[in-house]
Amino acid sequence: MRYAQGGGLTAERREFRERIRYEAGERFARGEKSSVIARDLRVSERSVERWRRAWREGGMDALATAGPPKLSKLSDDQFAELEKELALGPAEHGWEDQRWTLARIRVLIAFRFRIDCSMAAVWRLLHRHGWSWQSPARRAMERDEGAVGLWKKDVWPQAE
Repeated sequence: MRYAQGGGLTAERREFRERIRYEAGERFARGEKSSVIARDLRVSERSVERWRRAWREGGMDALATAGPPKLSKLSDDQFAELEKELALGPAEHGWEDQRWTLARIRVLIAFRFRIDCSMAAVWRLLHRHGWSWQSPARRAMERDEGAVGLWKKDVWPQAE
């Protein structure tokens, strides 16, 4: 199943689904049929049967949420530190241009926090905290306004 932000369910949504499973558990105890429970709770019968099997084996505790599918390797405090490091820019960390790439952020995480993670994990971490792959809105530090103005005046009209 795909989720809008790519990071799985929010805590609120996990709690909502857990309440639905608990309600189903109470109805299992009363002996109600799976088809009726599925219809009333607006879920599939297959899900209700899966929950019933878990309920039989482990009771109501088996219907509890398991939490997020994968926890981040960086704590919230560490991520705040990482954001400060990213704000300094790549040049401050030894790269020549002003572009952060997943590979560079991975190296920064390994150097700064001694945590080895894949580029996919770096992507998930950034995405979970609201970062995206788009270019920043601010201008590059290397930008030469004079050269840009000359280009717009001389080269651009010839290209049209």
